[in-house]
Order: sequence, then C-alpha cells, then structure tokens
Amino acid sequence: MSHAFASLILALSFGAVHAQDIKVVYHVNTGVETAAGILGNVRNHLSADPSAKIVVVTHGLGIDFLLDGAKDSKGREFSGVVSDLSGKGVQFRVCNNTLISRNIDANKVSMDAKIVPSGVAEVARLQAKEGYVYLKP
Repeated sequence: MSHAFASLILALSFGAVHAQDIKVVYHVNTGVETAAGILGNVRNHLSADPSAKIVVVTHGLGIDFLLDGAKDSKGREFSGVVSDLSGKGVQFRVCNNTLISRNIDANKVSMDAKIVPSGVAEVARLQAKEGYVYLKP
C-alpha cells in the first residue's frame, strides 16, 4: 500500500468520525425560572455545533415553559424562543404522566412539542437505544 493511499484511508476514517452528528438529550425537570438559562444553553450548543441533534425532554415542573402563555421572569413568552429552536431542528418532548398527574389539558402544550408517555422513560430510551449523550443543565 502506498503512503498516499494510506494517508487517504486515514483521512477518510477521521473525516467519518467528525462528520457523525452528536446527539444530545437535555433533561429538564425544573420550573420556568430555569428555562431561559436552559434554552440559552441549547442555543449556545447549536451555535458551537450546528449539526448537533438535540432533544429536550421535560417532566414535572420542567414542562411549564412548554405550556401556552408561559413567560420568563421578565414577562416574555417562551413560545418564540421554542419555535425558533424548533425551526433549527431542536425537538421538545413533554411527559404525559406529568400532564395527567397535574391535570393539565394536552391542548395547552406548545405545538412545537411532542407528548411522550413518560419523560424519564424517554430520556432512558434515547440514551440506551439511540446513543444520545445525557445533559442535565
């Protein structure tokens, strides 16, 4: 094998590693007071790595920023930020167990979010079955 051919094989194999998208699950179970910071982390993550595949899984108080009319401490609705991130490929998932236990109508969940049966089960599934890296902001 020639040196040039070996170099090409090496370059292609390293390129394949770099071309692989990183998949990250952000686990959110804290209320609206932390949501702006978490969404800022997601935005910064995408700025640093636009090819990252990001899923934000929420349960407990973590779903609150994904409910219609939810606002941050400055009175700004989260819907615009969520829609913007969703448009950039970020997926948002809301725990149905939380909706049931808190007696929240599923129609109050942002149109940019998908309801999953269990938030914690979804976090585990993404890690175990789909190779997502876990982040707890």
